[in-house]
Amino acid sequence: MAKTYPKTVQDLTSVVQILLQQMQDKFQTMSNQIIGRIDDMSSRIDDLEKDIADFMTQAGVEELEGGNKIPATQKS
Repeated sequence: MAKTYPKTVQDLTSVVQILLQQMQDKFQTMSNQIIGRIDDMSSRIDDLEKDIADFMTQAGVEELEGGNKIPATQKS
């Protein structure tokens, strides 16, 4: 398979511009995918935090300042 090389500066410029555009398109696609996955992960974390808070409420556990947890029946 024979390769053809750019014969003029304009041809070379055109090839470089096409390659740069292709790279930019690929990076934009990857960036959009990463942002989408981060958004999904953020939603999942929010859901987990809500579920944990609901479980703690159902179990009668309240969080004190400093992160210590006590059963709601032992409140002072």
